[in-house]
Amino acid sequence: MAVQHVPENLPERIQHFIGGEFTDSIDGDTFGVLDPVSNENYLEAAAGKQGDIDRAVVAARAAFDEGPWPRMLSRERARVLNRIADIVESRDERLAELETFDSGLPITQALGQARRAAENFRFFADLIVAQSDDTYKVPGKQVNYVNRKPKGVAGLITPWNTPFMLESWKLAPALASGCTVVLKPAEFTPLSASLWPEIFREAGVPDGVFNLVNGIGEEAGDALVKHEDVQLISFTGESATGKLIFANAAPTLKGLSMELGGKSPAVVFADADLDAAIDSTVFGVFSLNGERCTAGSRILVERAIYDEFVARYVQRAENIEVGNPHDPATEVGALVHPEHYAKVTEYIEIGKTEAKLAAGGGRPAGLESGNYVAPTVFVDVPPSARIFQEEIFGPVVAITPFDTDEEALRLANDVRYGLAAYVWTADLERAHNFGQGIDAGMVWLNSHNVRDLRTPFGGVKASGLGHEGGYRSLDFYSDQQAMHISLAPVHTPKFGVGEEDRG
Repeated sequence: MAVQHVPENLPERIQHFIGGEFTDSIDGDTFGVLDPVSNENYLEAAAGKQGDIDRAVVAARAAFDEGPWPRMLSRERARVLNRIADIVESRDERLAELETFDSGLPITQALGQARRAAENFRFFADLIVAQSDDTYKVPGKQVNYVNRKPKGVAGLITPWNTPFMLESWKLAPALASGCTVVLKPAEFTPLSASLWPEIFREAGVPDGVFNLVNGIGEEAGDALVKHEDVQLISFTGESATGKLIFANAAPTLKGLSMELGGKSPAVVFADADLDAAIDSTVFGVFSLNGERCTAGSRILVERAIYDEFVARYVQRAENIEVGNPHDPATEVGALVHPEHYAKVTEYIEIGKTEAKLAAGGGRPAGLESGNYVAPTVFVDVPPSARIFQEEIFGPVVAITPFDTDEEALRLANDVRYGLAAYVWTADLERAHNFGQGIDAGMVWLNSHNVRDLRTPFGGVKASGLGHEGGYRSLDFYSDQQAMHISLAPVHTPKFGVGEEDRG
């Protein structure tokens, strides 16, 4: 039985942060927030609705139209972003403790996510100072240049799997670009988001630039998406929710960036470094409790090594340490919420009717309460199976054999998603050609998910719309205004004058 660790000095309730002030909802409504080990509510959070979103957008709009933030030099905003990073780094252990308590992530992984959040701010602080834009010159006639301007009020809707880090992934480029923001964090995990207001205030972010409204997606999130004075929405979450956002944003013609679901393949050829491939594919689906969009949750293995791969993979899965998220030895903690736990366990039961269960498949021994799922491995999974086709978002993997490169590529692409893919082979020509043939926004060759922050992040098909990362993030939060300057008299046809005056 895992003993729950309760952090000290938890707030009595979580409020919104609007225009530089903590505030309750207009109607006083709240919702309960539970921890995934006890599944008991530990506090109440303000439940935002249309009126609260309206207040937040008004504050953000005023800060954009009248405040200093959009008008600061890039270097000035970069200094503030670096101060944010310093504060986050100085509080990483507290951040990780709260994140683990709220989400069930293993503490060592939550600590890594907190440090990555600081790095996101440092990266975009550097990028806005180094950024350059195009200039074109027609000698003696014209100079053309790009004037980059922040778009306005950005609505940021974030998920619950690595909440603080993914909030930073949106906040950093939005603020770096000069936008003001309204953040709507996931209702399952509002605790770490409640730390942003004091971090930003201490770093010198002006009031109204950052606004936070808690609430459920169907109320607060929906109101943010539909608001006519929000210029763009960045959303990370399920593909089904992404479809609703796409439709609801259409009447106001918002800019959209949506990173949605995934069912990413990891393709292991017979010539691969098998030790490295097993290390990577085990980590790739079971880290972060399997609650990651880029998880390699479909492993396709060439038949010549299939039996050996499966035997070794199953042994590793059975040895994964499942337990108290706050224990540094834990590798898989508790799933975020009973609703999600029910979804994952339902898929496991479906999988038992579709394929061979080789490991896991239920609750780990000694963990009678909490949202714990043993790392689960299905083998000989047919491509028609739901556990092959549908995103489970938990510590569950489907392993399928293949005989030829052509079959492997067909299997890799035979799902509605296209976020990430992983290819393991010693053949350099095959690695490039096969990887380029996969319908995915991101492909890793002989590696797990290690990403340079300058590269694009995003998917194709049902996995998303648009890309963020590096300059693409700044492009999303900025308008690029083309300025044209004449250097000499311009010949212009003269309409509306007589024939003798046209010259």
